Amino acid sequence: MMNEQRFLMNEQRITKNNIYDVIVIGGGHAGCEAALAAARLGCNTLILTINIQKIALMPCNPSIGGIGKGHLVREIDALGGQMAKVADKAAIQIKTLNSSRGPAVRALRAQADKKIYEGEMRNVLFNQSNLHIKQGLAEDIIVKNNEARGVVTATGHIYEGKTVVLAAGTFMKGRLVIGEANMRGGRMGEWPAQKISTSLKKIGLEIERFQSATPPRVSSRSLDYSKMKVQDGDKGQLTFSVDSNSEIAEQIPSFLTRTTKKTETVVKKYLKYSPIKSGSLKSHGPPYSPSIDPKIINFPDKESHPVFVEPEGRLTQEMYLQGLTTAMPASLQEEIIRTVPGLEEAKIMRLGYAVEYDLVPPQQLKLSLETKEVKGLYLAGQVIGTTGYEEAAALGLMAGINAARQVKSESPLILDRSQAYIGVLIDDLVTKGVDEPYRMFTSRAEYRLMLRCDNADIRLRPIACRIGLATKSQLKEIKKKEEKVSEIIYKLKKYKVAPADVNGYLSESNEGKIKHSEPAYGLLQRPAVKMSMLEAPFLKNISSDLRESVEIKIKYEGYINKQMDEISRFQRLEHAKIPRDTDYSEIKTLSFEAREKLNKVKPASLGQASRIPGVRPSDISILHIYLRN
Repeated sequence: MMNEQRFLMNEQRITKNNIYDVIVIGGGHAGCEAALAAARLGCNTLILTINIQKIALMPCNPSIGGIGKGHLVREIDALGGQMAKVADKAAIQIKTLNSSRGPAVRALRAQADKKIYEGEMRNVLFNQSNLHIKQGLAEDIIVKNNEARGVVTATGHIYEGKTVVLAAGTFMKGRLVIGEANMRGGRMGEWPAQKISTSLKKIGLEIERFQSATPPRVSSRSLDYSKMKVQDGDKGQLTFSVDSNSEIAEQIPSFLTRTTKKTETVVKKYLKYSPIKSGSLKSHGPPYSPSIDPKIINFPDKESHPVFVEPEGRLTQEMYLQGLTTAMPASLQEEIIRTVPGLEEAKIMRLGYAVEYDLVPPQQLKLSLETKEVKGLYLAGQVIGTTGYEEAAALGLMAGINAARQVKSESPLILDRSQAYIGVLIDDLVTKGVDEPYRMFTSRAEYRLMLRCDNADIRLRPIACRIGLATKSQLKEIKKKEEKVSEIIYKLKKYKVAPADVNGYLSESNEGKIKHSEPAYGLLQRPAVKMSMLEAPFLKNISSDLRESVEIKIKYEGYINKQMDEISRFQRLEHAKIPRDTDYSEIKTLSFEAREKLNKVKPASLGQASRIPGVRPSDISILHIYLRN
C-alpha cells in the first residue's frame, strides 16, 4: 500500500526519460543479457546498477565455459545473446574438454582476460540502441494491482516501468566474511542492496540465504612454475560463437599443482577458525567447488586435491587459485597456500572471502521466470539460487526475452528439457527448487545426446529468428550447414574405401579388417574409424565443426533415433497442459504430499508435474484421468 501511495505522489514528477518498458536491476552477467535482449527486441530498456564501472565484472574465476556450462554459452549465442562473442574476444586460452569422450559431454572452456571481458561487454551495452544505463541503488519495487510498475532508488528517485527484471547477484543483504571478520557488501569493496529483500517480502515472496566464496589471488612473480604441470590450450580456430572466426594469437598457459599432507595438517590445525566450523557462515554453499576447509573435513581419505593456477589476464600479475577457495582469517591464508608445491613463496595480492546473501527460492516462479505473485516481475541469476556466470547469463537472457514479450503482449518463450540445457536449467529450478547453489552439469539432461555443443545453432537459432533476435541471413547460414551435412553424408554412403586405406587403423584398435572396398558411411560407424583418416576429395576443405557434426550423426545414428523416440513420448506429457487455477486439494484421490506440492508449484503441464519431488507415478495417472475428464 505504501508503495502505491509513493508511486501516485511521484507520478506527476516522472519525466518522459524515466518511463521504460523493461527495467533491469543489476549489471552482472544476468543483467547484461536481460537488458540486451529486451533492447534488441525493441523495448525501451533501463539497466540500473550500483556501479557502472563494475558492469560485467568477473568477480570469481577467470574462465567461461566447461562441461554443461559451455553448452549454455553456445545456446546463449544461438538465441542471440552476447556472452559467447565477448568470451571469444577476451579469451587468452581455449580448449575442448572431454575431447576423447562422447560428443554429448564435450565442451569448450576458455580462460578470459577479465578486464577485456568487462570492457567488451560494457562497450556493447553503451552502444546498444533502446538501452539506457544509470547508476543507482534499487531499494523498492513498485507494485500496483499485483503488477510490477517500477523501481525506487536509495536517493528516492522513481523509475517507472511496465516490467522489472531483478538480477541482483549476491547483493541482497550481502555480508562478506573472512574468519571472524565480517562486513556488509555484495562483493569485496561494493555496497550491498540492504532493502530490496524487504520489498520482495512485502509482495509475498519467501526469502532464504545462500553463500559463495572465492580463493585468494597471488602474485605470478612469487610462484615456482617448475613444480607445477603446464596446462596449455588447444591449437586451431575454437570459438564459442558460430559467428566468430578469430584465433587466439598467443595462448597463455595455466598450471596444475596439488595440495599435500602438510596442507591437510595446517587446515586441521586451524579448523576452529574456519567460518563454516565457527558458525560465522550457516547458510548453504556450492557443493561442487567447496572451500579447502570443507574438502578436508568431507574427504578425509583423499591424499590431495587439485589446484589450478590460472592467469586473470595478459596485463596483470594476479593468479587465481582454483581449488584453494577459503574464507579463513587473513593471517592464516598465506600459511595454508604455502603448503602447496610451487606456492611456497606465494604472496597474496587479494584475500579469499565468502559472501552470504538473500535469494528467492525459484519454485515461486513460472517457467517464464515471472513471479507467480506479481505480474511483470522477473528474476534471474544468483537471486534464484544458481552459481556461475553461464547459468546467470542464460537466465538473464530468458528473463529479458520474456519481459519484452510481455510488454508486446506476446506469449512467453518456454524452452523444454528436450530443446536446450537452458530448458533443463529453468525446469530444474522452478519445478524442483534448490537447497544449495545450482550448477549445470551434462548429467542433469535426459536428452544430452541431442543437446550437444555442435548443434546448438541448429536447435535454437530458428527460434531466435522467429522472436527477433537473429537475422534471416543468420538463419540461412544454419540451413546451409544442415544441407551441407546431409550432402556430405550422402557422398560418404557412395564413397568406397579400400582395405589398404583403413586396415592399419583397424588392426591397431583390434577391430576386424575389411577384405573388400566398403562405403565410408558404414566404416565411420566403427569406433576406430575417424573422418580424418579418409582421403576423399570432398572432405578436404570442410571446417572442423562441420566435420564433427557429420561424424556424430553417423556414429551415433542408432542412439540419436532412440533418443528422438524418447523425446516424442516426453513431449506428449509436456503438451498435456494443466490449467493454472487448478485446486489440487479438491482432487482427493491424489496423495496428501502430492496435493501439497502441486498446489505450491502449480505445474504448467503433466510433464512438469511428473518431475516435482514427492509426486508419484500413481499421482500422475490420477492427474491424467482428471485432465481427460
